[in-house]
This record gives sequence, C-alpha cells and structure tokens, in this order.
Amino acid sequence: MLRIENLNAGYGDMPVLRNISLSIEQGSIVSVVGSNGAGKTTLLMAISGIIKSKGSIIFNDEAINGMAAHTIVQRGIVHVPEGRKIFPEMTVLENLMMGAFLQQKDYRQNLEKVFALFPKLSERKKQMGGTMSGGEQQMLAIGRGLMGNPKLLLLDEPSLGLSPLFTDVVFGAIHEIRKIGVTVLLVEQNVYQSLRISDKGYVIETGSIVLSGTGKELLDNQEVKKAFLGM
Repeated sequence: MLRIENLNAGYGDMPVLRNISLSIEQGSIVSVVGSNGAGKTTLLMAISGIIKSKGSIIFNDEAINGMAAHTIVQRGIVHVPEGRKIFPEMTVLENLMMGAFLQQKDYRQNLEKVFALFPKLSERKKQMGGTMSGGEQQMLAIGRGLMGNPKLLLLDEPSLGLSPLFTDVVFGAIHEIRKIGVTVLLVEQNVYQSLRISDKGYVIETGSIVLSGTGKELLDNQEVKKAFLGM
C-alpha cells in the first residue's frame, strides 16, 4: 500500500530524516517507535505533504511526492496530529463534520462508524470539544480523522498525556480500526503498547531506521528492551 525509499526531509536547512525506507501492507498496523526528537513526527508530516521531502513515497502505486496536502487526503491518507488539535469552541459533532469536509458523500455512514467505535462521542455530540478530558479529546481527534474515510490513517502519539485507562481505550480503538478495513501507521513513544498490537515495527534514531521486524520480534529484541522498556 505504502512504500517509502530513501526519504530525506527536514525544516529549512536542518535535515531530520536521512534515507528512510519502509513499507506498509494493506490491512496492517505498523509502528514507528523512538525517543522524542528522533524524527517520527517529521516522517508523518512528509507522508501527508505538510513538509517537502526528497526520495520516493508511493501510495497505491502512485507517487505522492510534491502533492498538496489536501490532494493526499483525497487519495486516502489522513493524518491525526500530535496534541489532538481539535476545535475547542466547536461541538463534538461540528468537529467531526470538519473531518468530513472532503467526504460529504459518506458522511452518515462514517459518522455511524465513529459513534460505534467511540460511543461516548455520540453521548456528547452537543458538548464543546474544549470542555472534554484529554482522553475524550483524543477520541474526538481520531474520530475526526476517520470521518475523512481514510485508507491509511496516520496517528501521531495518540497516547501522549493520557491516563493508563484512556491509553488502553485508544490502543483498543486502533485494533478495532484495523478490523473495519483501515490501515494504520502509528508513531509512538509508548513502545510496549504500540509494538504489542503491530504487525510490523520500525525503530528510528536520529532520523534513521536502525531496526525493523514484526512487533513481537522487536519486543523480544535486547536493544529495544534496554533502550525503551527499561529491561
């Protein structure tokens, strides 16, 4: 579904990603894990067209390098950014409607999927987004992304700042999202939780991929255990 080869990207004259190569199969969950500042967010921003990049990004046999961000969304890649970035002075339903801006045709069907995944959003659809807890706002951010009817969902640090309870809810939801046919690329500092549900994983350090394998292989890897799991 997605193939990246020799990707380089950064901000101005500051390089961040160096010759990144990875692949994602349709219907899978793939994690990119690493410490803060390793380049995980930059990778997602390059894929979604927010920043310019050099190298090859192929999505469903089409090169998407250089496409405008909204065109990439139309192709089926939706990016849920770090920090949720919901609209605090809009209701839950209005936030979800913003996610459906380019997918009006499937609005009702996608809304039903979101409410089935996150029943709490249905209960609170008239509540202002800014009055919700951090975990509820993360549900809303993911729900808004799903309203774009993605083929590939990019999730940037979805568990950041959440309680253990809401962290479990979010990772459970990611597992369910795959079941409804959406492929997931997950960027996370919570290495254990993300690799536990992933078919494949990549470890990124200082802008380069240093390890890859199945989620289980990486969880069993001594370097991963030492660097990220405190073992």
